[in-house]
Amino acid sequence: MKGKRKEAINAAETAPFVLRTSKDLCLSPRPLLIGTRGSPLALWQARHVLARLIAAHGLADDAVALKVITTSGDRITDRPLRDFGGKGMFTKEIDDALLDGGVDLAVHSMKDLPTHLPAGLIVGAVLPRADVRDAFISAKADSLAGLPPGSVVGTSSLRRAAQVRRFRPDLRVVDFRGNVETRLKKLGEGRADATLLALAGLERLGLAARATSVLSTEEMLPAVAQGAIGVTCRFDDATTRALLEPLDDAVSATAVACERAFLGTLEGSCKTPIAGLAEIAKDRIRFRGMILAADGSEWFETELTGAADGAERIGTEAGEALLMRAGPDFIASLA
Repeated sequence: MKGKRKEAINAAETAPFVLRTSKDLCLSPRPLLIGTRGSPLALWQARHVLARLIAAHGLADDAVALKVITTSGDRITDRPLRDFGGKGMFTKEIDDALLDGGVDLAVHSMKDLPTHLPAGLIVGAVLPRADVRDAFISAKADSLAGLPPGSVVGTSSLRRAAQVRRFRPDLRVVDFRGNVETRLKKLGEGRADATLLALAGLERLGLAARATSVLSTEEMLPAVAQGAIGVTCRFDDATTRALLEPLDDAVSATAVACERAFLGTLEGSCKTPIAGLAEIAKDRIRFRGMILAADGSEWFETELTGAADGAERIGTEAGEALLMRAGPDFIASLA
């Protein structure tokens, strides 16, 4: 089911690949270094990968360590990231450290990864995916539908903002930057009447009880790869690639590959309100995708099903179908 991932490998494809074991790691003069952002959620995810690596290979506790790297996205906190380059703002510095050998692997929320990785890097593992749904959080209403007219919804996600406006054009949406805890603090201070956050992030931080309600994927189609943790490494690093193999979940990797193929076909970024979800059951895949105008006034959606071993093709075809249906004028308006 995994298939060959079409991540950006480029010239690194010609590098020799010699499978080695975790014994090589024991001979290394330093621990295996995991690059990560420093937010509480990023650190939880990195520590989760660290623990999975140690358990999978029987490594000593000090054989793997974390290295916190501050990204451009972390430094810019007062303006929308879409004004500065979108997804890559949370990955560039970590990618550079990986390519330079400063770290051996990097842990990311898969939804933050650009669809095209820098040459020489590859997604070495996608961990079992958590809940893909969005959580609604408010002290003013039990649901998005229950918010009083004119209420303020805070979110930094164009996807969420566009879907909120589609569903409730009477609501006012404001930009809400910051990590999970920061957004919850802003909500408590009254800067908005409600916010939306990924349920997976709340669960990982032990904050699931803060969710007022959980939106179904019919109400709010999630971001591409939401709920999935990905681990990147250098393509020519045979030892690290071998260490990551036991962590890779075939079903999650296949679903994410489908969704990322859809996003890549649309050339989507943080500047584009795009949603997509692939669900797999009994080797069959169901994909739903959507592209919206930022104000929610217009949208196009598609659904395709097929064999799971054709996941990337299905994602690509879904993207092509939406491009044709929406037309060049609509796509140009999102740039």
